[in-house]
Amino acid sequence: MKAEIITTGDEILLGQIVDTNSAWMAQALLSLQIQIAQITSISDREEHILEALSNATQRADLIICTGGLGPTKDDITKLTAAKFFQTSLVRNEGVLTHVRGIFEKFNRTMPDINLGQADVLSNGEVLFNDWGTAPGIWVAHEGKVYVFLPGVPFEMKNLMSHRVLPKLQEFNSQEKIAIRYILTVGIGESHLAEQIADIEDAFPPHIHLAYLPKIGLVRLRISASGSDMVQLEEELDHYAKLLINRVGDAVVAHDDISFEEAIVRSFVESKETLATAESCTGGNVAKQITEIAGASAMFQGGIVAYANQAKEHLLHVEHSVLAQYGAVSEETVIQMARGAQKQLGASYAIATSGIAGPGGGTEEKPVGTVWVAIAGKTEVKTKLFQFHQDRILNIERTTAQSLLMLWNLFQKEKGI
Repeated sequence: MKAEIITTGDEILLGQIVDTNSAWMAQALLSLQIQIAQITSISDREEHILEALSNATQRADLIICTGGLGPTKDDITKLTAAKFFQTSLVRNEGVLTHVRGIFEKFNRTMPDINLGQADVLSNGEVLFNDWGTAPGIWVAHEGKVYVFLPGVPFEMKNLMSHRVLPKLQEFNSQEKIAIRYILTVGIGESHLAEQIADIEDAFPPHIHLAYLPKIGLVRLRISASGSDMVQLEEELDHYAKLLINRVGDAVVAHDDISFEEAIVRSFVESKETLATAESCTGGNVAKQITEIAGASAMFQGGIVAYANQAKEHLLHVEHSVLAQYGAVSEETVIQMARGAQKQLGASYAIATSGIAGPGGGTEEKPVGTVWVAIAGKTEVKTKLFQFHQDRILNIERTTAQSLLMLWNLFQKEKGI
């Protein structure tokens, strides 16, 4: 079974919001062996919605359309869908009672404009929205399935999880897909591709390798499609093993997890702890770690010491070191890392200090100059980076490099 996702909304095309709905739905559908043929984002205009529905019908068996189910004049998805199916909208009393109940719950008067949210496609099945006023609609039409969902992420997820996915489980997809992930760090995409080129060239036609690079890491995704899932799994295990053996120490994880999650898991398993002392990254390193469930078992805490006074008082950086070498220096980040390690009682600590930009640079220390220190159990590793003018990118790069340095020292000291 192949699916297509259509997201409607001018706010997506204008870049005012990011379409996270499609990514979430794609992962949810993959769990049911439903592959995405295409994802399309369109404006809130009738002709665009009609064209998208018509084109999707040619490519997919399942078409999911999000957005445009609200009560305002720019929410035209239902009216346009009625025209597409050559049907009409009918008022559903059950939905109307539900919508009124939501307003009564909060002691509010329901505006007349919300009456329209109880209007549904006459050829469709209502998918009640427990968390909002806009119901979803399921339409089976000429051998295809169309699902219309609200664009609000938490409402869409609730409807998908409790209404749509259970119905889709009744469909048996003949084509299966199996996937393996390999997370690598410290090796660039082009170098990695050269290193494993002969293995990739030997893949049969139904097995594909994708390179998914981010700052400081590359995730390999090996996918295989066919009708025999057992055979697909065996083939992927074989090729994944070949790739892992070839890449060696650059492999961090064999699961579909982030680098941060791999760090958290490894620290917890080794009973090690981490602290951060951040200046130019402003807490971003700590944020990346604490977003991972289970981080509380290894993360002691973080100190954002932006001003020199904070570095002295909170991390015990010597005033003379700051006066002689400056905040952006190897000497300072060493004392920051050791200070965080001692103050927070951690076995490892990350320290960052730099000039993120766009201002603040000098001829000696231009914008993008960053020092990172990692304090471990037996030594402190430091490194100077010369990034560029973009503030956000400098923070992201510093964060990525500091985590990579942490990982390398952790691996070196493992077992000590």
